[in-house]
Amino acid sequence: MTGGRFFEDFTHGEDIAHATPRTLTAGDAAVYQSLYGVRFAPQSSAEFARALGYRAAPLDDWLVFHVIFGKSVPDISFNAVANLGYAEGVFLAPVFAGDTLKARSQVIGLKANSDGKTGIVMVRTTGLNQEGAEVLRYIRWVMVARRAPADAPPDEAASLPDVAPVVAPDALQPPPVDYARADIAVSGDARLFEDYKVGDRLEHPSGITLEEAEHMLATRLYQNTARVHFDAYRQAETRFKRRLVYGGHIISHARALSFDGLANAYGVAALNAGTHAAPAFAGDTIYAASEILDRAEISGRSDIGALRVRHIVVKDADFDDACILDLDCWVWMPRR
Repeated sequence: MTGGRFFEDFTHGEDIAHATPRTLTAGDAAVYQSLYGVRFAPQSSAEFARALGYRAAPLDDWLVFHVIFGKSVPDISFNAVANLGYAEGVFLAPVFAGDTLKARSQVIGLKANSDGKTGIVMVRTTGLNQEGAEVLRYIRWVMVARRAPADAPPDEAASLPDVAPVVAPDALQPPPVDYARADIAVSGDARLFEDYKVGDRLEHPSGITLEEAEHMLATRLYQNTARVHFDAYRQAETRFKRRLVYGGHIISHARALSFDGLANAYGVAALNAGTHAAPAFAGDTIYAASEILDRAEISGRSDIGALRVRHIVVKDADFDDACILDLDCWVWMPRR
């Protein structure tokens, strides 16, 4: 279906196997590094990763997320008007260069909008590796255009299922390595799990100006085909008048910017919630802050804890009135 699905094409409960498995390589990791400058030690240093117990440097968690997300776009959000939110995302296993990822989604909610032009589609997407093991699972909901306007009013009985506001700590999948082996001096920041308190706010000092070529390169890296990111001709006919930056591009910048303050947050454990609060465009300059929402000790693990972090990304350093991303996630942090 080269034109992608419209709202009318979805059926509640259907299971969609997304096309084209993707083998990730060291080249993908290098391009990702060049786009965002991510500096977390396990993803940057194979020597450091092996000292923890990994067989090699794991790929960045958000790179894995974007690739799985990209697999789903032709079937779910090619004709999207907006990506509305995420929930119940769990990173289940590390992914390494040479692994092949594929994705499938189940439609778990459908609701027509009163404008007669769009509807909301909610799916649970799962990413699997070449051995069939799940590496990632998350829910997202997206506003999708209708093929033709609906004359009849929407079904008032239709509803979307409730989602958990946060992934419970006991549902997190700890890394299969020993964080006690970490050489903390390598990161350049001595702060560990015990050094962060609920309510702490970290304003990360660096800003990033978004470039047209970079956001399109990133989106192609993930094989995300959503027309709003590439088709300047059609976007000129919309209220935005220009191409939108893929929201995942902002997520990865948030993760990279958070290094200054959360340098020992070696991996992402879960995606609790996320909202792309406003569109981003090439030429915008973004800044990030992080708030510590919660802390969780992990049963049976003395080497690791989980911090619940809210990443806030804004335009032009205006933290009062310019939010473009509000992201709630758990991250892994070594303990003393």
